[in-house]
Amino acid sequence: MTDRKKIVFATNNAHKLEELRQIMGDQYQVLSLADINCHEDIPETAPNIEGNARIKAEYVKQHYGYDCFSDDTGLEIDALGGEPGVMSARYGGVAHDSERNIDKVLRLMADVPLERRTAHFRTAICLIRDGEEHLFEGRVDGHILTERHGTGGFGYDSIFRPIEGDGRTFAQMSGEEKNAISHRGRAVAALTAFLRQE
Repeated sequence: MTDRKKIVFATNNAHKLEELRQIMGDQYQVLSLADINCHEDIPETAPNIEGNARIKAEYVKQHYGYDCFSDDTGLEIDALGGEPGVMSARYGGVAHDSERNIDKVLRLMADVPLERRTAHFRTAICLIRDGEEHLFEGRVDGHILTERHGTGGFGYDSIFRPIEGDGRTFAQMSGEEKNAISHRGRAVAALTAFLRQE
């Protein structure tokens, strides 16, 4: 389709990009940062996920001129006082090293009983379009397991079992199954509903 509108998603995370294109469908041609030749490592220095999403979207708009949306996601674990939260991607000490991140969570929660292993994923999306900023959020509640289950997904998916599912982790679900109930799926659904009003 050549008549699809173009919109930039401020990410080079291939997993996120694929997941988001699945959710958004054919209405928009979703471009990555690489697609617009943006190869900078945009700093995520805000104290919360909403702020990080805003920083990335504003950066693209200011430096490249495109209407843009950006997301940030945090896993917030009750027994860890809301951690890793805004530090989710680099909780293990190295940015985007999912295995180290998971290892740290499992180590810190080794003695926490199942009933206290409650957690939720939260995604914030900031859209900058026609000079206006819009914020969308999605959330899913669940539990942190004591070991990895499944090989799909990314991030903390192999240790997160959503309450609304059938007992499987996100990493054991197909992309379609995960997107139907996930935090990112819900935030993107709110975003696409807004864009369809145009």
